[in-house]
Amino acid sequence: MSILYGRRIRLRAVEREDVANFHEWVNDPEVTRGLAMYLPMSMADEENWFHSLASRDQKVRPLAIEIHKGKGWKLIGNCGAFDLNSVNRSAELGIMIGDKSEWNKGYGAETMTLLLRHCFETLNLNRVSLRVYTENIRAVRSYEKAGFVLEGRLREAVYKFGKHGDVLIMSVLRSEWDTQTKEK
Repeated sequence: MSILYGRRIRLRAVEREDVANFHEWVNDPEVTRGLAMYLPMSMADEENWFHSLASRDQKVRPLAIEIHKGKGWKLIGNCGAFDLNSVNRSAELGIMIGDKSEWNKGYGAETMTLLLRHCFETLNLNRVSLRVYTENIRAVRSYEKAGFVLEGRLREAVYKFGKHGDVLIMSVLRSEWDTQTKEK
């Protein structure tokens, strides 16, 4: 897969140089508040994760998210598809915007839109879904902006910060994507 370009972002393969930033971000409680992670990660854990990427199917390897800054590119997070099912032509998506200085600028919605384009136009999927905590209102709005539709709620399905919370299931179908892209 080559680099995927959006209007203000690009998605590229994860490189060894990215590991230090990822390590910092996955240990920041503000960043991980909306993620499934809940325990600290050591640099060795992060490096083992990076080394394990080579053994994964290329279609489900995470992608680095970069934004255009000046004459270069700045790493702000990662995203990707996982649990790819070739029979049902479906996958689940995940995203982490780790660089908090770039929050609230629309990069999450743009990333998810670009990732959806990749899923439907390159991977030929029919359904793409994600899970998001109900308290992560910023993420829910971002996903809706990218075209995701609320599909259901898993009641008290997550325990974080001393309390149980609901998890929303959101998805986009190929037919919805096709309609959405024709309207633009």
